[in-house]
Parts: sequence; structure tokens; C-alpha cells
Amino acid sequence: MSDAQDTTGMLARALRRLLRPLVRLLLEKQLEYPFVSSLLKDLYVEVAEHDLAIPTRRPTDSRVSLLTGIHRREVKRIRAALLEREAVPASVATGALLVSRWIGDERFVDASGNPQPLPRRAPEGEPSFEALVTSVTINLPPRSILDEWMRLGVVKEDDDGLLHLASESFVPEHGYEEKVHFFGRNLRDHIATGAENLLGQSPPFFDRSIYYDQLCEESATRLSVMVRDEGAALLRKVNRAALELQQQDTGRSSATHRMTVGAYFYSADETSGKDITDTPGGEADDG
Repeated sequence: MSDAQDTTGMLARALRRLLRPLVRLLLEKQLEYPFVSSLLKDLYVEVAEHDLAIPTRRPTDSRVSLLTGIHRREVKRIRAALLEREAVPASVATGALLVSRWIGDERFVDASGNPQPLPRRAPEGEPSFEALVTSVTINLPPRSILDEWMRLGVVKEDDDGLLHLASESFVPEHGYEEKVHFFGRNLRDHIATGAENLLGQSPPFFDRSIYYDQLCEESATRLSVMVRDEGAALLRKVNRAALELQQQDTGRSSATHRMTVGAYFYSADETSGKDITDTPGGEADDG
């Protein structure tokens, strides 16, 4: 077997493992194979046209067909179609920025660096939910945002009328559109990290995980709590630094980069049939 064949085989095996939970989600949500197959075909053409093209000229249908293995007539049809572009829900675009400001701006955190409870309104110069919103946008009424956040479970009000951030990341308890947006964005960038490292990114992006099996449910729960606390602390620290750097870089012609950093925890009962056993416990390092 050639090195190329061996590499393709290893990638195919990784792809099966990667896609398994996604296929389960698609089946649960009744997105059937013909639809997903058509979507994948469109994406093959789109990536070949935009990501792998020579910058100075648009690739021909024949070139895209050669890259993708899709018949030239199909390539021509797909390229001619007006493909629907992904749109960011308005609530996500504003909400994520507000949350990052609430947990990163010194005006809205306590002495320990945690997001402090905020009154709805306060005298000018004092922290409040209204001041938080107006620090980000003057186009949306703070009351409208607050009503929506309380519906979604992002904010909770105590008996004294103070507003508490219920989650330190914009993942609402309700609001399927917002959850789906972050599901796609976060997994996209995590997969992109691994993909770039496999393609020879130098230096490699940071991409590490820890894997252990043969744990009791109580032990997995204990680790989940630990990761939730420590991960939240790390993300708060990175968020504060990123907010300061973004404010420093705003307006510069070189400010064209974006970044994503995340933390996650997953556990499952291996007898449930939802998982495929991988490797013995330890640390996995891809970059």
C-alpha cells in the first residue's frame, strides 16, 4: 500500500468517527440522506471554487469537476444557483458581544473578575444593564434585549431586582436558532484547527484533549464540575485580554484576523451504543 493510500485510509476512518454523532443528530432532526448528500455536493463545489482557487482567476467548471469528482454539468448547475448564505441571527450578534463585555469589562465585573449583578438602570457613570447595552449599541432598546434574555434564560432577576448573568457564554436555555448557530460555528473552528494541523500548519494550532474510560458515573460527574469551573475561569481570562486587544486594534488596517477558543466536556455510558471505543486513557495532542 502506498503512503497516499495509507493516509487516505486513516483519514477515512477518522471521518467515520467524526461524523457519527453528527449523523445521529441529523436523523433525530429528520434531515434525511438525500438532502444532506445534495448539501455536501454544493459544499464540495463551493470550497473548490473559493478556498482552492488561484487568487487571480475564477476556476473553470472543468477544474472544479476535476477537484471534486462531480460531473461538469452538475458543477455548472450548482455554480449558477443562488446558494443561500449563512446568516447570523441578530440576537446572537448582539448577545455574544454583550456577554463578552459583561464578563470582560472592568466596569461590569466585581473585584474577583466575575460578572457582577446589575440593576436595570442606574445614575450615569454607574454600572447597570442599560449602561451595558448602550456601551455596545444605541440601536436596540435595553428593555427589549432584557425581555428576550429573560425568556431565553440568559439573565435571571433576584428578589432585589438585580440582574444576574445565568451563563458566562451566550448559550441560551431556550432559543433553538441561537443554539444551532453556535453549534455550527464552534464545531467549524474546532474542525478547522485539526484540519489545518493535518495540512501542515506551522506552528500548529493548539488542539489538545484528555481521554479516560473505565470511570463510574460519579467520577465523570466530578470531572465535569471541575472542567466547568476551571474552563469558565480560563475563558474569562482570555475574554478580558481579547476585549482589551480588540479595543486597541480597532481601526487598524491590519485588524483582519479572528480567533476562537473553547473548552468542552463530554461523557457517555459506553454500553449505551452511542460511542465507539477509541484508545486507552491519556492525553491526546494534535498541536
